[in-house]
Amino acid sequence: MNNLHQSYSRQQGSQEEQVIYDYFLQHIRTDTPGQLVEDFRRLFIEGRGFRDIEVYTALEKIIKRKNNEYQFNHFFNRCCHILINHWQMDVQSYSAIPELIGLLENLAPPRSGYQSAANRVRYLVKNFTQCEDNVKLQRLARVINNRLNPDKSDLVGNLIHRYPYLYNHCLLGDESSQEHQQTVRKIKTQTEKRFEVNLSRYVTYKVRLAQISRSPEVAQEKSRIIRPVKNPTLLKDKELNQALKHYMGTVDGGHTYKSLSNNFLTHTVHTKTFGRYKDDLYEYILTSLDPKYSKGQFNKNLYNLLQNTLPECNNQRPTEFLMLRTSSQLMNFLVVENGKKPEHYVFVDMISNMGVTRTMGLLLKVVLVSGKVKPYLEKRFSILFNHYESFTKDGVPWLVKSLENLQLAFSVHFGKVDLSCLKQVKMR
Repeated sequence: MNNLHQSYSRQQGSQEEQVIYDYFLQHIRTDTPGQLVEDFRRLFIEGRGFRDIEVYTALEKIIKRKNNEYQFNHFFNRCCHILINHWQMDVQSYSAIPELIGLLENLAPPRSGYQSAANRVRYLVKNFTQCEDNVKLQRLARVINNRLNPDKSDLVGNLIHRYPYLYNHCLLGDESSQEHQQTVRKIKTQTEKRFEVNLSRYVTYKVRLAQISRSPEVAQEKSRIIRPVKNPTLLKDKELNQALKHYMGTVDGGHTYKSLSNNFLTHTVHTKTFGRYKDDLYEYILTSLDPKYSKGQFNKNLYNLLQNTLPECNNQRPTEFLMLRTSSQLMNFLVVENGKKPEHYVFVDMISNMGVTRTMGLLLKVVLVSGKVKPYLEKRFSILFNHYESFTKDGVPWLVKSLENLQLAFSVHFGKVDLSCLKQVKMR
């Protein structure tokens, strides 16, 4: 706890802010999560009747500063994370996190014309709920809530807990504290591991069913012994089985995605110019496309994109920087460029023409030849997730299937799950 205390003490802030940080840091050691949630409610939601006069006096001084909305948001966010970062380390305290964040929902508006300290606090906290930090807090609450009690909500936003590759971009901001980053990393690792374990169990179960189906005389008896394992994805069993076979099996001329990328990387070692590298990358991508689709406008647009990427460097050696920059430009083109202009016509068009699994396989091919571009792809999908967060799952089924397929592709190629048994049988 001393290290945590010192870390927060080093953060910039007024003496009054530090008084409140210290209060929460000290009471974390002695008070129950329920008592601290109540303290938080009295101090920030009601803005009055707080049990420690020094803390309330410090808050009064903080809220009296002029034009301090931005500074208050930063201070208030840190108060939230002092409690969250401690509670996430103890399973018994986990449920207090969504309870704390839930205090920020459906806040009553401050009373107009009243200049009391309590009214000013309510105004500032209400203002905080309009900022990006609150959006990330609400997502974190959904992640934890769904771990404790799986949510049956139809909103895309409530699926955030399923996709750990979105966490860095959807739950963290530029000013996230080191402690909060550690919290998210820990939850991310746990979620990845849990999914991989569940996927492995599911595949093993399906393989065993496939094996006993070859012996009809014993199938009925053995099927009673095998305990059913639930599909860990939102895909139908057939869709999941086909996706796994695709990401693990052969896709082009008897090659797997891994072998295709290895062949390409081996070839590029001898590529002398960046211009030639882009030509080779163009051909590498086209091999994954349906010829009927690639001969259309997509083919031309892809070629132009690559030719217009750093053309002044065409005669240079294809350095890691140049290759990464090219791959990131590809992700912008293939998925979505940015959050301010989230157009994704190309991505939806590929899905409509090639299907979700093959489209995600194409993105996987790019990642496999430039591993450092993986965070760029994750960022692109966080933009799509943010854009459709308030939609129902049924309203954007292509997005849900894309998110699920990307989870599978990442687990197969970058996770620790062993699915080698899948190659030995034909799952149904």
